[in-house]
Amino acid sequence: MRLCIFTEPQEGASYDDLRKVAQHAEECGFDGFFRSDHFLSMDTEGLPGPTDSWLTLAALAVQTSRIRLGTLVSSATFRLPGPLAIAVAQADQMSGGRIELGLGAGWFEAEHSAYGIPFPPLGERFDRFEEQLEIVTGLWRTPVGERFTFHGDHYRLTDSPALPKPAQTPGPPVIIGGAGPKRTPALAARYADEFNVPFRTVEETRGAYQRVREACAAQGREVPIVLSAAQTVACGRTPGEAKARAERIGLTGGVSGTPSEVIDQIGRYAELGATRFFLQILDLSDLDHLDLFAAEVAPQLP
Repeated sequence: MRLCIFTEPQEGASYDDLRKVAQHAEECGFDGFFRSDHFLSMDTEGLPGPTDSWLTLAALAVQTSRIRLGTLVSSATFRLPGPLAIAVAQADQMSGGRIELGLGAGWFEAEHSAYGIPFPPLGERFDRFEEQLEIVTGLWRTPVGERFTFHGDHYRLTDSPALPKPAQTPGPPVIIGGAGPKRTPALAARYADEFNVPFRTVEETRGAYQRVREACAAQGREVPIVLSAAQTVACGRTPGEAKARAERIGLTGGVSGTPSEVIDQIGRYAELGATRFFLQILDLSDLDHLDLFAAEVAPQLP
């Protein structure tokens, strides 16, 4: 099981806070550092204010050397697909091929209203999401010297040179997440390298994985899709320390307890086929939490 650190900086974090966590995660040997893509806090004042996901990851690309970097997940409502493909490709070049693009349809209406971003109805958001997936991956896969054209219901690209190219070929891995019953599994089977189920029970995750496996089979997909999960975590060397960490972030579910208890909880997702697990860390000042996971949890996972 590969472990990634997953942060929610819209709840209150500067770039320096994120850099410290990302660099410490790299030193600890974690597989990846990921961040949400939101412009408005949900549970706090969110000071000093939001940081842009792709500006953050581009900077981290040159301030780290090994750890993989990505979003879980960017909202298709925030950026046009052409400029998004350019930004992600450039960040991938800057990192030497360590970028991953998590992309979703978008759901948080308040942040759209707060920053003047259009928020169409759910059906249209999914339609735009699907077109963005086709465009972004199509631009990356277009050979140098050839042109890319796409005429959809929401986006039109004509005779694009499809540059720049990312360092990874044919492009950075694409992550699609969620537990929707129909469109999400179909889109994951068609476009995603990885399917992530965030903040769901083991049984809910089992069902989501099965729907994606069935969608992959229905589309005749030959390349296996990576399965992963994400949970808010609070681990402590003792029950008291674990409880204190959980109380500090208001955690009532998620994955929590002593290292042995956390290993057992994450192991249940491994039994479903998950090979990567995203540890949502909400207290970014608590670097000892990362040390504990690296020293006493990671080595014991399958």
